[in-house]
Amino acid sequence: MSTVETSGPPPFVRLASDPLRWRLMRELAHGDRRVRELVDVVGQPQNLVSYHLRKLRSAELVTARRSSFDGRDTYYHLDLRQCADALAFAGNALHPGLASTIVDGRRSVSPVKVLFVCTGNSGRSPMAEALLRHRAGPAVEVFSAGSRPKPLHPNAVRALAERGITLSHEPVHVDGLRRRRFHWVISLCDRVREVCPEFPGHPRVIHWSLPDPAREADDTGETYPAFRRLAGELDSRIEYLTASFGVPIDTGNSQDEVTRA
Repeated sequence: MSTVETSGPPPFVRLASDPLRWRLMRELAHGDRRVRELVDVVGQPQNLVSYHLRKLRSAELVTARRSSFDGRDTYYHLDLRQCADALAFAGNALHPGLASTIVDGRRSVSPVKVLFVCTGNSGRSPMAEALLRHRAGPAVEVFSAGSRPKPLHPNAVRALAERGITLSHEPVHVDGLRRRRFHWVISLCDRVREVCPEFPGHPRVIHWSLPDPAREADDTGETYPAFRRLAGELDSRIEYLTASFGVPIDTGNSQDEVTRA
């Protein structure tokens, strides 16, 4: 997608113009899904849904990852950054003035309340909590919890320190927060998705299928590279999550102290 095609619409426009592919992209924009879930939502046969998912994967707009809870399942994820680049290219192909982005400065009247949940509350969820707080500041109230809490992983601290974020966190059991009201509840691992309790107030519940970095050691037995990759993926997802809140994002602070008992 690096050159403008004068003979027809850019690849993204051709892909997204199919009604079913557009519907699949819209569903995946809200969170990671399994094929059978997409089949139920769009009301189309699995072979047809799988065909269009392959098209989107070939265009590198959608990625697939085996479930860390049940290896027979695969979660599909829409790469919003790739979509943003493709949309910008499509706009530029029509007219260069359409490639610019207008930032909406609206601010919510009250903070958006977000809960991240994973199994151990030792890596994925506290990292997500810290990254969202770093990006959104007082525009959000963000928490994290686990179904089987355990101590904060030192590589989680190290990975965020690289990004200028000081992470200090005490593990929290998700049951201790189940009476609280949240606007968003985001599960970060496939196992906790199956046991996450319901919360009052009908929050928006989405799932990000992220493997446990503590179980992804490299050839030397080191897990830190997996934590670094996780920090990058979380930050990318959170960047687009904040756009759904309608709040201005402050990324000017180089340090962020995350302390919560």
